[in-house]
Amino acid sequence: MYSNEDYLLELIAESGLISPDEIAETRASLTGSQSAIEKLISDHRLNEEQVAQVCAQSSSMDFVDLSSHSFSPDIFEAVSEDVARRFNAVPVYDDGMSLMVAIADPLNFEVLDTLPHVIGREITPVCATPSAITNAINAHYGGSTDYGGDIAQGVSLVGEGEKVDPDEAPVIKLVSSILTEALQMRTSDIHIEPLETTLRVRYRVDGKLVEVANHPKKLLPAIIARLKVMSGTMSIAEKRLPQDGRIQLSVGDKEVDLRVSSVPSNHGESIVMRILDKSALMLGLPELGFLSDDQEVFQNYITLPDGIILVTGPTGSGKTTTLYGCLNYINKPDRKIITVEDPVEYEMPGINQVMVKTDIGMTFAAALRAMLRQAPNIIMVGEIRDAETANIAINASLTGHLVLSTLHTNDAPSAVARLADIGVKRFLIASALRAVLAQRLVRKLCQNCKQPVPLTDKEMRLLNIDASRAFDSTICGPQGCDQCRNLGYRGRAGIFEIFAVDEEVGNMINDNLTSPQLRKRARELGMRTMREDGIRKVLAGMTSAQEVLAVSNAD
Repeated sequence: MYSNEDYLLELIAESGLISPDEIAETRASLTGSQSAIEKLISDHRLNEEQVAQVCAQSSSMDFVDLSSHSFSPDIFEAVSEDVARRFNAVPVYDDGMSLMVAIADPLNFEVLDTLPHVIGREITPVCATPSAITNAINAHYGGSTDYGGDIAQGVSLVGEGEKVDPDEAPVIKLVSSILTEALQMRTSDIHIEPLETTLRVRYRVDGKLVEVANHPKKLLPAIIARLKVMSGTMSIAEKRLPQDGRIQLSVGDKEVDLRVSSVPSNHGESIVMRILDKSALMLGLPELGFLSDDQEVFQNYITLPDGIILVTGPTGSGKTTTLYGCLNYINKPDRKIITVEDPVEYEMPGINQVMVKTDIGMTFAAALRAMLRQAPNIIMVGEIRDAETANIAINASLTGHLVLSTLHTNDAPSAVARLADIGVKRFLIASALRAVLAQRLVRKLCQNCKQPVPLTDKEMRLLNIDASRAFDSTICGPQGCDQCRNLGYRGRAGIFEIFAVDEEVGNMINDNLTSPQLRKRARELGMRTMREDGIRKVLAGMTSAQEVLAVSNAD
């Protein structure tokens, strides 16, 4: 019932409610799984309210008698049923600034740290008895004691014709509540991680991991088994090797795919699920974060009849999303577009998509050779990883095809050195390469709550902004509200640099100039760096100075 029992028993003894001898006697008489505090309450030596008041006093919290409290009719809209049951917490009063929430265990700091992130509000915790909280939840949400009640938002996790064991139903509902909450929070991936004594659940929201729950470690096998069954291809019996799978969900009128990865760790299997929202296919270049001038330049390159266009950046920088945005822009009925991907993340209408299957010999290179016999106009290669793939892509771009692909480099001009390192001859790079787009992702300020803020002297120095330029701009910072769950940010956008390869740059590539030399000359020719693009977006109030400084290097 209560955590940190030894500490709590000391507090109870110090309060004079019961003597240390009585506590020792109670401990000696324990049988089964009953705790000493539960035994003292069942023997009527203590009552729940006395214990709760000791907890409240030790934590400098107020105690609330929920049995006599008059709840506002709409107060329970602030906390969903599954969250209330999961944390054994109930909303009490909303003053517009923070939400007063009654909890049963003020010594559980994980609940105090996690609950504000889950409900998206600042909270003022107060203490109440566990039974009073349970009664309030049952009275206002309904009498179910399973996880989560009905599955929210129409997420169906039980397959057609699938029989559900009644003993497994709570786990099914727990899994559904995790997925439902993740989708509501616009999560990109879900991390279910076994620790030494607990099972931690974290969501990645706009690139930042947020801890949302801790569950008993004993639930791990059932949760892992449920997710593997849902994937349809992962083995429940195999716990020693990594596995991959895929789960498809219907959320209202939207189709959502989850890429599931399991890895054995020292405390049990860890699961990560990447959420692929097919609505991302409809993103245009402005939604990706392009300002109008960069958008016009980049559109000109991706509509060329031939050549190779590269998008570069580290893992998680949005390269694939940008490629899909390009395909969405150039996908016309008079063009044949073929992609080779590992795996196919989004299905796009009107485009032929091929998935790499290395175990049967369908590599990027093999797929590319086959694609060229299909007479495409445009080819998208998910990633250039080796010399064979790079050379086939380069040759395809030199024979009348437009090739789009990604590469792992820190900036745009470094793509030349990377291709040369892979094994592509420099004269071929100079002839085929049309442009390289390097990018990073920054969180966008919440448009509902962002507030004008002055830049500090340090920020102006690091961003190379003078006071007059800052004064004439709309610089804002994060504030926090219900719509952004008090984070101050909502959504992400790219900051970009476009390295154009014209005749002069092509000659420099042929002359074996280094990446710093190419970068210097590109700057002289007008290339705007990612840091400079980020500065423009700070001055326009799209993102904060902290975000740009965190993901971009000084020029």
